[in-house]
Amino acid sequence: MTKGISQRAQIVPPFIVMDVVRAANEMEARGERVIHCEVGQPSTPAPKGALEAAHAALVRDRIGYVEALGIPPLRERIARHYAEWYGVTLDPQRVIVTTGSSAGFLMAFLAAFDAGARVAMAAPGYPPYRNILAALGLVPVDIVTTEAERYQPTVPELSAAGDGLAGLIVASPSNPTGTMVSRAEMAALAAACRERGVRLISDEIYHGLTFEDRGVSALEVTDDAIVINSFSKYFSMTGWRIGWMVVPPDLVRPIERLTQNLLISTPTLSQFAALAAFDCTEELEAHIRRYRANRDLLLAGLPKAGFDHLTRPTGAFYLYADVAHLTNDSIAFCQRMLREAGVAATPGVDFDPQRGHGTLRFSFAGSTEDMEEAVRRLVNWKR
Repeated sequence: MTKGISQRAQIVPPFIVMDVVRAANEMEARGERVIHCEVGQPSTPAPKGALEAAHAALVRDRIGYVEALGIPPLRERIARHYAEWYGVTLDPQRVIVTTGSSAGFLMAFLAAFDAGARVAMAAPGYPPYRNILAALGLVPVDIVTTEAERYQPTVPELSAAGDGLAGLIVASPSNPTGTMVSRAEMAALAAACRERGVRLISDEIYHGLTFEDRGVSALEVTDDAIVINSFSKYFSMTGWRIGWMVVPPDLVRPIERLTQNLLISTPTLSQFAALAAFDCTEELEAHIRRYRANRDLLLAGLPKAGFDHLTRPTGAFYLYADVAHLTNDSIAFCQRMLREAGVAATPGVDFDPQRGHGTLRFSFAGSTEDMEEAVRRLVNWKR
């Protein structure tokens, strides 16, 4: 019998930012200093309280299997978080702890959609949305957005996507643009989805990382949405692989069954750490002040280096740059910028396969000193 490779494994493209990370790491292994503006990872450690809680759990040796939906104290604390941040009363039974937001998207897609279902999302948008959908036999549908719309989907665009949509993914703040939807816009999208029988999935993993207005949760305007969040960004716990989702009651048991069979449970140590992270507000809010300073530094400095068409982010830690006047091949451009200037950024084709050849994304999640050095290097880059 000839061994083969599944079709799903062949159709899923790479997550290009991880290829950039590998190339940057290879340069650093050769002794070269790279300024990392490519990956959406906080340069800050996990909160001290989370580390202490994890250490205590290790000492007590409480790292066995737990319930598939998550440990009850963490589910209860997440529910309380919605009351504190959004004024939403939430039944903890609707909270599901996940292995990062990635597992949340996987479980949401598996539970909510059958093979062949069409699921819409904004372009530019987070690449694994469409790649996970494709791997599961679902059909990603790009809603082509513009800067005038802050790269967010609107009700008319949802209608223009055609009949037969099963789902809509909304990300606010968005990756890669850092733009957000207002409460009125979220309510309008939720109402349009309800009228059309479309499942709304709200990606809220950058909530807390906002610089002007707070993020609006879909749960403020509807009980029908699937909400996905994570401890990776605001809580600075990327490698702990811990996140959560809030789902309508009818999806709790289906997702529990899927989790029991596919994942058993979310890492126990990470759950104890995450529970403590909620009490580390002062430390976490200090990170926001640094991100805001980094954003303002790049907004002021990058135009001096020729990157003069930037989308102003109101959340997350990304700048989306239109570089069509500099290149029509963002992959080659980013490779040369890394090689010649030592600054790593992500090609726009990762986020927008059709128009991303003339765009790229800068992450300002690093230190302020690194952002200053990135500007200096790019200003001096002879391209």
